[in-house]
Amino acid sequence: MRLTDFSHGAGCACKLSPADLRTVLGLVQGLGDAPDDPDLLVGLDTSDDAAVYRLRDDLAIVVTTDFFTPIVDDPFDWGRVAATNALSDVYAMGGTPLLALNLVAWPREGLSFELLARVLDGGAAVLRAAGALVAGGHSIDDAEPKYGLAVVGTVHPERVLTNAGARAGDVLVLTKPIGLGIVSTALKRDAAPDALVATAVDLMTTLNAGARDAAVGLGDAVHAATDVTGFGLLGHLRELCAGSGVAAEIDLAAVPVIDGVRELLAAGMVAGGTLRNHAFVADVVDFGGIAETEQHLLADAQTSGGLLLAVSPEAADALVAACERLGTPAAAVIGRLTDGAPGTIRVVGPPGSPGSPGSPGSPGSPGSTG
Repeated sequence: MRLTDFSHGAGCACKLSPADLRTVLGLVQGLGDAPDDPDLLVGLDTSDDAAVYRLRDDLAIVVTTDFFTPIVDDPFDWGRVAATNALSDVYAMGGTPLLALNLVAWPREGLSFELLARVLDGGAAVLRAAGALVAGGHSIDDAEPKYGLAVVGTVHPERVLTNAGARAGDVLVLTKPIGLGIVSTALKRDAAPDALVATAVDLMTTLNAGARDAAVGLGDAVHAATDVTGFGLLGHLRELCAGSGVAAEIDLAAVPVIDGVRELLAAGMVAGGTLRNHAFVADVVDFGGIAETEQHLLADAQTSGGLLLAVSPEAADALVAACERLGTPAAAVIGRLTDGAPGTIRVVGPPGSPGSPGSPGSPGSPGSTG
């Protein structure tokens, strides 16, 4: 019995699209209004990863939740991936997970409770590794299995990382390779090589604690952070740019990609969530003529992806080195932030490709009108 046969979409690809979410939130009376409480340090206004509430001058809590349908067939691994993904929002705020509540939807007549126990065991194993507690939870009977966590963490109020502090001139560092949504889609379609699935599971169960430590260790040099999950690299970068009032430029050749993913992409392994992500960013991204498959790769709906960090240029190498030292060896500089229309992104292709520096028609190249 394959768990992924019970899900309509794999992992974070089953999320409502950013456009759908904006529609819903716009219909809720007063939800987007500015909060009256000055102790709510991070709320809804910048679409950040978690809420942050100040309890006293030296202590704030980070509150978040995340759950999704099966992304792999092994129940223990699904629990591990879902828990790692939920904790990521706390790390993206610069925080430390404290405790979590299990969120469970389970088909009583379709799947055994022994499988559910393995899911919960996997989640608990990740919480123990993170130094956090499982303190309870809630379950419902549902035709489609779902699992995740509501998580509470802590952070110093003056050391909160948000997606709204980036500055023009900052360098962008991504701490995990992309392509996780493509692998999970191929797995659901029974078309993913076992070795590639094992690589993806290893990445999805790697806590972002090391990347958090690297960022926090550089102090004021890191200006903004977000994690890359269901809205894809471009979707989360758009939110960071919009929240910070800047534009971005991405170097396609510099973005780390899981080996073997491009072959799956060429075979059509694209999640519906990825297509929705692509549609959401299409009006703000200048793709520079790169192939549509590469556009889909940049919009790929990740599950438990890495952190995307905006750091001052002089500290970028130190951040990458710290990530590697702390167990995040794939961290790489992938672009920079610029002055420009907030939320807009330009993708620079490999040398000689349409839209790349020096290629015909690119800004500043011979024959260009830019």
